[in-house]
Amino acid sequence: MNFIAGYLILITKSEEESFWLLDALVGRILPDYYSPAMLGLQTDQEVLGELVRTKLPAVAALMDGHGVLWTLVVSRWFICLFVDILPMETVLRIWDCLFNEGSKIIFRVALTLIKQHQAFILEATSVADICERFKEITRGSFVTECHTFMQKIFTEPGSLSMATIIRLRESCRARLQAQG
Repeated sequence: MNFIAGYLILITKSEEESFWLLDALVGRILPDYYSPAMLGLQTDQEVLGELVRTKLPAVAALMDGHGVLWTLVVSRWFICLFVDILPMETVLRIWDCLFNEGSKIIFRVALTLIKQHQAFILEATSVADICERFKEITRGSFVTECHTFMQKIFTEPGSLSMATIIRLRESCRARLQAQG
């Protein structure tokens, strides 16, 4: 959260503007991400897992086969909104889209990273190897070439409607709450 607040202060002209952007982010765009139980964050990680299961079944099978939970490999991506994960210019462009189009941008970014590096991820042979590959896919020219990366997040994942995300959030949240 400190990273996010710090970036907001850097990109706005006043503390008040930063406050209202943070309020919109925490209260409307990503509710329950930063609550004590972090249910919104947990839910969205599960939603990503479901989206990968549909759009990239081989990656989902690898994760399931090794018993790797999505929270293990993407928690930092989601909780920090890619701050300190991707280059600053890329993060700021992602945030522009996040504030304009809402939370589905987070899924578009994650799916694009995974899809672009699917073959590399599928070479993993252990839990540690999978985790390391997920760290590595956030580096390199693909993410530093901001303009190209941003174009890809709107084409690579294919169709991704808010209706689908809302439906998945409802089912994933219910499953998480049932687990206790």
